[in-house]
Amino acid sequence: MTDLDVTLLERRVDALLTPWANNAGPGVTLGVVLEGRLAVHRHAGLANIEHGVPIGPQTRFRIASVSKQFTCAAILMLAAEGKLSLEEEARTYLPELPALADRVAVAHLMHNTSGIRDMLEIMRHGGADLGTPIRLQDLVDGICRQRTLNFTPGTRFLYSNTNFLLLGLIVERLTGMKLEDMLEARIFAPLGMRDTRMTPDVHQAIPHLATGYFPGEPAGWRRAPHAFPLHGEGGLVSSVQDLALWSHNATTRAIGDGWLDGLTVQTPFANGTINRYARGLVVRPYRGLETVSHGGLWPGYRTEFLRVPALAATVIAISNAATSDPNLLAHRALDAVLETRPGARSMGVHPVPALPPKETLAPMAGRWLDPVSGATLDIAVSEAGIPTLATNGLTVTAEATEDGRFSSPRASSVFIVKPGGADVIEVEQDAGTVGRWQRVAEGAALPHGLSGTYHSPEMATRWTVTEADGGTWVRAEGPVANGQPWEMTPIAGDLIRINIPSMLFRAWLDVRVLRDGSTITGLQASGGRAKNVRYDRVEETTPEA
Repeated sequence: MTDLDVTLLERRVDALLTPWANNAGPGVTLGVVLEGRLAVHRHAGLANIEHGVPIGPQTRFRIASVSKQFTCAAILMLAAEGKLSLEEEARTYLPELPALADRVAVAHLMHNTSGIRDMLEIMRHGGADLGTPIRLQDLVDGICRQRTLNFTPGTRFLYSNTNFLLLGLIVERLTGMKLEDMLEARIFAPLGMRDTRMTPDVHQAIPHLATGYFPGEPAGWRRAPHAFPLHGEGGLVSSVQDLALWSHNATTRAIGDGWLDGLTVQTPFANGTINRYARGLVVRPYRGLETVSHGGLWPGYRTEFLRVPALAATVIAISNAATSDPNLLAHRALDAVLETRPGARSMGVHPVPALPPKETLAPMAGRWLDPVSGATLDIAVSEAGIPTLATNGLTVTAEATEDGRFSSPRASSVFIVKPGGADVIEVEQDAGTVGRWQRVAEGAALPHGLSGTYHSPEMATRWTVTEADGGTWVRAEGPVANGQPWEMTPIAGDLIRINIPSMLFRAWLDVRVLRDGSTITGLQASGGRAKNVRYDRVEETTPEA
């Protein structure tokens, strides 16, 4: 690119960061790598509000799930050295894992097709949130209690942090080194990534680390609390400069020449549909170009790493403001690259797809139910005609697809929606599964007789359901915490919702009441990443006088 092209790109990026410029709150850093050079690196906002420290070139952030590609890199490195097989059962390397009816291979972990429940949701079932102090062993114990899976391995995709914690533990078992030491010696130090390190202890003081913030009530900002230990699923702190070095390695192959391409290898599901989740990275098209990306989300921190191999371009957006959207920022910056880079249009780049008109979207607002799984979806449409999708409490701004539908923009999920007729929408999810979801009618009531105690051995948790203050409430007693009361609300018939205030968003569980005839025998609860968890009703006995 010419100097004038870079200047234009800089100004486009500056315009994207305007909402965070000249304010006294947290902010964003955004970098654009072009042909191995960090051509644009801009910042706005404060790394630390209390001390008025601005975000700058050396600022580090918790990059959360962007860490996963490095854990997978370590696994591929060991596989290339003949120290493990991707097709071997994970229990071969971690014998403490339960013997399940279905075989879970190392490859299933890397592609998020294992069906193993997410450890953060396992903890949530027991009343623990990300601000609850726990140990790594608590997470491992929760994983090892599981006796059922979300699905048969290889048949579906479901994002699970458990997969990458286990991969990191496999690395440690095979090398005899801590994961952070192995990554430092084999990847970070050789590439000169001085700002990047794994930090299992979230309370450890890290030089130049930005503080993560949530919006305060009723105004201002508050520090985002977090206390869970971090490992192969999300334990890295890094900077735009270091991630630019890692991006450049995809071209130079200073390390990994024999295994680096393995990070972007996609494998099909059992039905032959391609899984866009490769190995710690997502491979999917954007405007006619193949992109390689991953996002990161941790209390007060959000990250997007977005690479376009055909353009030798990478966009890195990181924020310490929970209200920001680095995924959107990175794609708008990529749009600016496409519009300013000479020759980009000749590569068959498509226009940004337009959302359906508001008159098409507005009738879709409301609550929807998958009658097969019992999952629910909330759709809202703004005055400007912008739809949002909420599943299990996670709300995202939808983007248009090139075939006229709209979808979740989160690279780790597949959720595509279109009208399906009167009070019906058609929803496509992973593995090409398509369902017809029905509108939820108003006026439903909770089933009678819910009060009581329910127990799940897999969660090591008791739920006590009581009626009080005009509502019905659940209180969880888990292995590491006693949760606050969660409210139950009706959906339809024996389908209900349990609303869980969460550190990152207001989560909910979709719950089906289980019966033997008319008698309630249990509850079957599904969250975003832990499906069909069974709680059996416990008959309370009265002590003899």
